[in-house]
Amino acid sequence: MSTREEKMEAFGRLLDVMEELREKCPWDRKQTNESLRTNTIEETYELCDAIIRDDNNEIKKELGDLLLHIVFYSKIGEEKQVFDIKGVCDSLCQKLIYRHPHVFGDAVADTAKKVEQSWEQLKLKEKGGNKTVLEGVPASLPSVVKAHRMQDKARNVGFDWEQREQVWDKVLEEFTELKDEINKMDADKMENEFGDLFFSLINAARLYKINPDNALERTNQKFLRRFNYLESQTIQQGRSLKEMSLEEMDKIWNEAKIKGM
Repeated sequence: MSTREEKMEAFGRLLDVMEELREKCPWDRKQTNESLRTNTIEETYELCDAIIRDDNNEIKKELGDLLLHIVFYSKIGEEKQVFDIKGVCDSLCQKLIYRHPHVFGDAVADTAKKVEQSWEQLKLKEKGGNKTVLEGVPASLPSVVKAHRMQDKARNVGFDWEQREQVWDKVLEEFTELKDEINKMDADKMENEFGDLFFSLINAARLYKINPDNALERTNQKFLRRFNYLESQTIQQGRSLKEMSLEEMDKIWNEAKIKGM
């Protein structure tokens, strides 16, 4: 691994490259915060994909792409004379030191749970920080992630089940309410109850230390592998999926399951 000096030199080189791109490249020169936003979201998802695949080479590559965006936004801020990369780093360090009094101060937090609770309480006390517990949850987060974050933040201030097993009564209650609305075929109320059921299942996942977004993505990938296998086997037979019966497709699907796909 690299020395600290080599790491600092590499970061300095990145800043130099960004300076030159911003000055000499027509595409880089025309970019704004707004024009980069969509690309930043895309790069974040590409990093997430690499993490799910546990592909270290791709993780390194995608981290570089995200780092480019951080340096890019900082350069734009510098040109506007509102902030630069030093300010970004200084602000981050100040926040980390303030929110870790058990490391940089005299506070005691000997478990991860206590650290999380302290973190949320300190955020509420910060000047210019969150005024309410849930204010720090971005409105644009994907729904599953947002639900998990809201529940986690509420838990950090004591709003949680006394025993995690109690959540299953809530899941059953929401499932029963959903079935009642399905019987009535009221589309709006069915959607509302589906949401309540999803929310309660996400809460159950949190209580059992399961990341619901990761769990769902694992199932997405499993479905993708098995369906691709089904499709490839069908093509080998010279047939179309539309021509096959559900029983025939189930047989190939079960083959994929047996193969561990």
